[in-house]
Amino acid sequence: MKEDIQKCLKTLREGGIILYPTDTVWGIGCDASNPQAIQKIYHLKGRISSKALITLVGSEVMLERTVINMPEIAWDLIESANRPLTLIYDEVKDIDPNAIAKDGSCGIRLVNDTFCQQLIQRLGKPIISTSANISGEETPKDFSSISDTILKGVDFVVNYRQNEAISEKSSNIIKLKNNGEIKIIR
Repeated sequence: MKEDIQKCLKTLREGGIILYPTDTVWGIGCDASNPQAIQKIYHLKGRISSKALITLVGSEVMLERTVINMPEIAWDLIESANRPLTLIYDEVKDIDPNAIAKDGSCGIRLVNDTFCQQLIQRLGKPIISTSANISGEETPKDFSSISDTILKGVDFVVNYRQNEAISEKSSNIIKLKNNGEIKIIR
């Protein structure tokens, strides 16, 4: 795991994109503040750029640093979640606009996965996470189901956990508005 994290850090700092295990599914990721790397992900997936990407943070401190006007209810939702939870916040900072929705909102997940936490904490900033598939195709259930297009299109593929089933489920998604409105997306 340590060697994979080192290689991921080098790749991310150089503006590359990685294929890595998350707390939900195998993901494609990059530095969330790097517009060129984010565009590489959109291109690789064949995803329209108006469709926002999820951002991962590795600690509560990083989450508070990233979200402007953190709703109190967010902490209750995070603490009571029994599976990975992505919360959509109205306003964020230090995330490239290419990863943010047109209305300025951004989906952020505080990860519990050890690999992701260590990677993000060592990088010192959030990373992008999107499923390791071409847009419109089925999300791979395990590493062996990831297409050659994705495998060849990233700059580094993590070896850690390639032989494990991670999860067959994406995260729950809830939108939190600054006005107190809550909307369950998934």
